Amino acid sequence: MKEPSAKEVLVLLENKINTGQYNDSVHKIKLITAHEVIKKILENEY
Repeated sequence: MKEPSAKEVLVLLENKINTGQYNDSVHKIKLITAHEVIKKILENEY
């Protein structure tokens, strides 16, 4: 099984946030936080 790249994870998180694929507001905040952290790491590292 292929591991997703960081960019693929970003797309997945964006899709989940935009389409409402989360359990509750706390889960949504966790998804948004994960998205922001990964995006910031990619901006600083690459």
